[in-house]
Amino acid sequence: MRVVGSAALIAVIATIVVSSSLTSATSPRGQRSAVQQKHPILGVHTRLTDEVEPWKIQRTMQMVREMGATWVVEYFPWTYVEPAKGQYDWAHVDLVVDAAHDEGLTLVARIDNVPPWARPAGTTDRYIDARGIQDYGDFLAAFVRRYLDRVRHYIVWNEQNTTMEWGFRPVDPEGYVELLKVAYTRIKEADPSALVLPGALAPTLERSRDALDDLVYLQRMYDAGAKDYFDLMNIHSYGLRSPPDDPPSPNRINFARAALIREVMVRNGDGEKLAFISEAGWNDHPRWTKAVRPAQRVEYTVRAIEKAEAEWPWLVGLCFWTFRLPFPARNYNDQYTFVDGEFRPKPVYEAVRDWAHR
Repeated sequence: MRVVGSAALIAVIATIVVSSSLTSATSPRGQRSAVQQKHPILGVHTRLTDEVEPWKIQRTMQMVREMGATWVVEYFPWTYVEPAKGQYDWAHVDLVVDAAHDEGLTLVARIDNVPPWARPAGTTDRYIDARGIQDYGDFLAAFVRRYLDRVRHYIVWNEQNTTMEWGFRPVDPEGYVELLKVAYTRIKEADPSALVLPGALAPTLERSRDALDDLVYLQRMYDAGAKDYFDLMNIHSYGLRSPPDDPPSPNRINFARAALIREVMVRNGDGEKLAFISEAGWNDHPRWTKAVRPAQRVEYTVRAIEKAEAEWPWLVGLCFWTFRLPFPARNYNDQYTFVDGEFRPKPVYEAVRDWAHR
């Protein structure tokens, strides 16, 4: 089954329309906040995978809502939840899913990371073979059934056009589509109303065994039959040093490259589907060559939301990487965050919040 056209639009909008007013207090546990954001496209990618303190998970979701966001993307490693076949530990996932639900946020679950028992010895947690794909399908079905009333959006894998994310094997669009087919089928069996997103491709111009240009990789996905096995396109769209209005070009990596992904969809007769950006943003590390100045980051982030709302009617969500890290990375990754480890807002958080509520 494939959701297209107005049906896709209705299905997506139904998941993000929430009502009533904004408050600064966290809602009681189990009671969903009633919120109505002015910019339903706005979201963030949280990084709660390794956050162990429940109050910090709750505080994260509260601050995300207060910033004006509707969407939150979170990563749930398969290996953390199913350490042995059929043996599940849902405790941490429950905390994250409940916290997002209580704050009235629409959670998008990215699920991957292969446990040792589901892959050959000596391989990485990004390696998945034919047997592993079936086990992955079993896990997805169990996940969907457990959170049937709280999660409807599922991302299948991540940046599979790079060898690191494909188990250090040569990149393989056709192989990924086989994985996507199984994942889509098992998710839909568990919840026909669920919306499946492919793993977003890493924006790159490389064409080698180690990484493949995202536009080329996506075309090969379509050639392999991917069109019938996802409901929303998923995109990573980083700005690097370019402003959001820098025009798209096949020879450039910038925020507007998302529009080129859209063009590939249209050329393949898939233009009625909507798209979702699960990672985007700018970095303001003082010594990283791909970073911008803090004031530029603030300006570019706000302008990116404006641009997406005004110029990309095919985009339903724009999620920035990343809201907060559970512990310092001590490198440029710390400068992607919107709040620090102690939940102190950075200028980019304050600017987005003020803009979203003005």
